[in-house]
Amino acid sequence: MLLRRLREAMAEPVSAQARLDKIVVHIASNMVAEVCSVYVLRDDGRLELFATEGLNREAVHLTTMRSGEGLVGRIAETAESLALSDAQSHPAFSYKPETGEEIYHSFLGVPVLRGGNTLGVLVVQNKARRAYSEEEIEALETIAMLLAEMVASGELQSIVHPGNKIALRLPLALKGAAVADGVGLGHVVLHEPRVTIKQLIAEDPAKEEARLDAALQSVRKSIDTLIDRGDQAGPGEHLEVLETFRMFAHDRGWLRRLREAISSGLTAEAAVERVQNDARAKLQRRTDPYLRERLHDLDDLANRLLHELTGESFVVSQDEMPDNAIIVARTMGPAALLDYDRAKLRGLVLEDGGPSSHVAIIARALGIPMVGEVDNIIDLCEQNDAIIVDGSTGDVQLRPQPDVEAAYAEKARLRAKRQEQYHKLRDEPAVTTDGVAIGLHMNAGLMIDLPHVKETGAQSIGLFRTELQFMVAAQFPRAQQQYDLYKNVMDAVPDVPVTFRTLDIGGDKFLPYMSRLEEDNPALGWRAIRIGLDRPGLLRTQLRAMLKAGGGRDMRIMFPMVATCEEFDRAKALVERELTHLRRHDYKMPSSLKLGIMIEVPSVLWALDEMLARVDFVSVGSNDLMQYLFAADRDNRRVSDRFDPLAPSVLRALKSITDKAAIHGASVTLCGEIGGRPLEAMALIGVGYRNLSMSPASIGPVKAMLLALDAGEITSFVTDLLAQKTGASSIRAELQAFAEAKGVPL
Repeated sequence: MLLRRLREAMAEPVSAQARLDKIVVHIASNMVAEVCSVYVLRDDGRLELFATEGLNREAVHLTTMRSGEGLVGRIAETAESLALSDAQSHPAFSYKPETGEEIYHSFLGVPVLRGGNTLGVLVVQNKARRAYSEEEIEALETIAMLLAEMVASGELQSIVHPGNKIALRLPLALKGAAVADGVGLGHVVLHEPRVTIKQLIAEDPAKEEARLDAALQSVRKSIDTLIDRGDQAGPGEHLEVLETFRMFAHDRGWLRRLREAISSGLTAEAAVERVQNDARAKLQRRTDPYLRERLHDLDDLANRLLHELTGESFVVSQDEMPDNAIIVARTMGPAALLDYDRAKLRGLVLEDGGPSSHVAIIARALGIPMVGEVDNIIDLCEQNDAIIVDGSTGDVQLRPQPDVEAAYAEKARLRAKRQEQYHKLRDEPAVTTDGVAIGLHMNAGLMIDLPHVKETGAQSIGLFRTELQFMVAAQFPRAQQQYDLYKNVMDAVPDVPVTFRTLDIGGDKFLPYMSRLEEDNPALGWRAIRIGLDRPGLLRTQLRAMLKAGGGRDMRIMFPMVATCEEFDRAKALVERELTHLRRHDYKMPSSLKLGIMIEVPSVLWALDEMLARVDFVSVGSNDLMQYLFAADRDNRRVSDRFDPLAPSVLRALKSITDKAAIHGASVTLCGEIGGRPLEAMALIGVGYRNLSMSPASIGPVKAMLLALDAGEITSFVTDLLAQKTGASSIRAELQAFAEAKGVPL
């Protein structure tokens, strides 16, 4: 009955203050309380009394307190309800004389929550000392949910104390990991948009409970089917996540809370939102990473359930996308990003997904600014919110102020001018001031990458990641599909060499249509060449497609994660077997064939003489090599940034490769992320690297750097530093000082 009255009050054509005044009267009467008060959180972090029945009316909009101050402030800070029979004896009690509340002893306060964020506090008080029942607490929490919608609508902004704003949809400056360079200004497009609940109050609770049960059954069935099939629910959702979903979907406590919320008068959708709001508010204030991860699991399950109840789509339609879309998601597979219209994309923001994630590779290939590892971004933004993404610094500005937006717009213009200057360098030979030629090559993995070869003036495709074709496909690519891709790549860049890397899956790279092997240490497990050698049919199919596509052309094939000479010998034997097959069937042979390896496993560093005697070339995969040298998972946020790639230990290891390659006359290229950063690239030149392969966007800045660099000087400088800094964790500061003194642009 109370919920119905409140709904009627919210629909009346009266002022916001009059509406709020009526609401507190209704609540006080129904709860048999002498006092009902509503406090709203302002943008300055203070809670302002917006309406009251029972306290001094003159205190409205005058009484304020900090979050954490008094009982009301404590509720706002903890996002937890508080019921007291003797409020004034509580250590957090704070007396506000202007309110006249000293005569009230019993106190019940609940947070007004939306998206797990506190918008205010709802309080009832009684003169007599009394214990509030669980049913009364539940009822007040349900009412607070209705108030949250009122606050979120923006209606109360008109009555806030002059000079202040409500703490909702405020400008936020967020920090994440810089993933893909560039600045993007636009509007939020949620990859899996939240359901907007239009009906909060139920007409028929029994019907709502039946709807909830039907939706739960459907979600459970879909999860059971996926697990029984040994499949995944699309890119980025692992089997262990599905197992967790199944556990939560059958959790009795969760189901009991959902049914209690419906019995309080809410619709099934509002009940799901209410229960998840409570869980989110509690868990996101915990520091335990395991509990925070469970919050994501619960959010995903609640989102699935809401979509099942409403029948809404998980993904925004292309027609509804704005022309300046910034995609915001918890996580995303590379195929999902490619589904969006590139012409409308201006940026990407993820809660998960660091610089070496696979969606990051696609973002860089598309030239889309990206920031990853932004905590809680899904709950902080709404569809169509204004947003700015700075992929070079990891900054995200949500609902920016006009001056902030203007500053970033100017930064975007300046960046565009710099890109024009880099473009003018396209045809300039990549030669240092003392005449040393540096080969600048491009990393690629899809056909969309290939126009960048001409745009950047790259000398070759130094690394073509063949696994991306497998990762974005709905099913395993057949031999003909693989052949078509490799042939199209070579035809698209007929005068440019292409180095194809064989399938590099496993570890952090898995295919959505294949069962994932559970391993304690997947980065050290069954992956890359190990899979190819254990499943020779898989590797032979790929090799045959490459060799056929390279008929009459120079062909370069590289094997990933080789740890021993014997592994390369076995891979080479498979190549010879496929060549024999092609000759037998009169296929046109490659005009030349060179076989190489990726140096990314440290064991190879102590077998360089033997390995270089076997291979035609080597490429250094610095991303993996560094994670193995430091025993630091590059996808683990706790340790991925703990070590500097410009540590003397890393540079000595990298120098040992160029030293040995020079003795054997072997070609060596570095194709990891550090090759595309001007400062790191300068250091690599200093330890002997003369070929660097990088993302297309990095070629211009690196070329500008080396055109101002004396290779002899940097070599002497780095050599001396490595001899002196025996125990240093990094020589970054010294290299920056060198560049500044020599006028080398970074």
